[in-house]
Amino acid sequence: MITQKMKYALKALLILGDEGRRDHPEALTIEAIAKRSGTPKRFLEQILLEIRNAGIVASIRGRSGGYSLIKRPEDISISELLRLIDGPIAPLPCLSRRAYQRCEDCTDEASCRLRRVFSEVFWSYLILIESLSLADMLGSEQVAAQVTGA
Repeated sequence: MITQKMKYALKALLILGDEGRRDHPEALTIEAIAKRSGTPKRFLEQILLEIRNAGIVASIRGRSGGYSLIKRPEDISISELLRLIDGPIAPLPCLSRRAYQRCEDCTDEASCRLRRVFSEVFWSYLILIESLSLADMLGSEQVAAQVTGA
C-alpha cells in the first residue's frame, strides 16, 4: 500500500507532466500545483523539496518561478519514486534488494515459509512496478479519456 505522501507526490508529478506537454509549458507555483492536484500546500512543499533534491524537478525563483519537470516522464521510474518517498517497498526486510536486513526472528531464510510465499508475490509485483514510469501514468489518463469519450 502506498502512503498518502506518495499519492500527493504522484498527483503533483502528473500535474507537472501535463504542463510539460503543453506548447508553451510554464513553471507552476506550489499554490497552482496544490489547487490542481487537491493536495494540501503544507505537505506539498516538503514533497517537492525531496523530489527536487532527487533531480526530478527544478525550482525556479522569482516572479514567474515555480516547479517544472527536468526529467522526461519516461525517465521517472515509479518504483524509484516509491523508494524515495516511502522507503523500501519489499513486504519483508529479508526480501529487499536495497535495504536488506535479516528478520530478527528468523533462524533459516532458506526454509522460511513466510519468505517463500511473500517472495513469489513480491517478485511479480516488482516486475510490474519497475516497468512503470510517469509517462505510463500520463498515457493511461489519455487512454481512459478516449475510452469514456471525455
